[in-house]
Amino acid sequence: MNDSLHVLHTQHGRHWRRNRFVYPVLSRRSRGLSLGVNLNPDKICNFDCIYCQIDRRSESETRFVELDDLLAELDGLLTLVTTGRIYEDESFASVPENLRRLNDIAFSGDGEPTTHVNLDEVVELVAERKRRLGLDDVKLVLITNASMFHRPHVQRGLELFDQNNGEIWAKLDAGSEAYYDLVERTKIPFARVLENITAAARVRPLVIQSLFMRVAGEPPTAGEIEAFCDRLNEVVAAGGGLKLVQIYTVARRPAEDFVTSLTDAEVDGIADRVAERTGLPVERYYGR
Repeated sequence: MNDSLHVLHTQHGRHWRRNRFVYPVLSRRSRGLSLGVNLNPDKICNFDCIYCQIDRRSESETRFVELDDLLAELDGLLTLVTTGRIYEDESFASVPENLRRLNDIAFSGDGEPTTHVNLDEVVELVAERKRRLGLDDVKLVLITNASMFHRPHVQRGLELFDQNNGEIWAKLDAGSEAYYDLVERTKIPFARVLENITAAARVRPLVIQSLFMRVAGEPPTAGEIEAFCDRLNEVVAAGGGLKLVQIYTVARRPAEDFVTSLTDAEVDGIADRVAERTGLPVERYYGR
């Protein structure tokens, strides 16, 4: 990867020009442009992951989602991307031709998007704009920790993703409760996340996104990776569909200094073991 492309892949700022809610990024996992929709500009999240790159120590200037502004920002960026004018901007001028494509509109941002009380309404309005422009091949992606799937408005939102070329990317970074507690630092029980992933996967196949790292210099143990494979196999055995497992490591500055990237070989070792133990398709993404 050339230096300019590496910089684009590692800079995922949630602001672009004067936008507060919608931002473009060159995503290594999307292999193209992704338009991020930030439903948590207040930077509040129900997880406090040790590898998160959001600076939660500083207060955000924007506290609430202003829906009309969000939709106006989305319309503006969709125009820039579909006309190709975004590549006239110095931030994206170095994007090679094969990556000059809009892959998805991703609900991600500075917190957990499913905590937004009007998630289903926002998804419906974004999907309507995608249909109006004839962007049927552009995915809607929900990047989520799966903690709120049991809530009715979130279930309605998931159904809208199903109806609009959507994918659900559910976080699962651990196989054991102890490692989950270490990494995610949340009061939400590990069992709830596993139950929610299983229930959602029974309705539609999920993408599992799994970030592994060195914690105080130590990679996850072999036993932890075996437990992780066990959890994936349990979802499948319970009737859940898993279309892909993404194994990746830290690529941007994390919240905690004791968190660092795995080597490429360590990422490969985990990905190979997951593929061997589960038989699921596995993609791998390296760090710095």
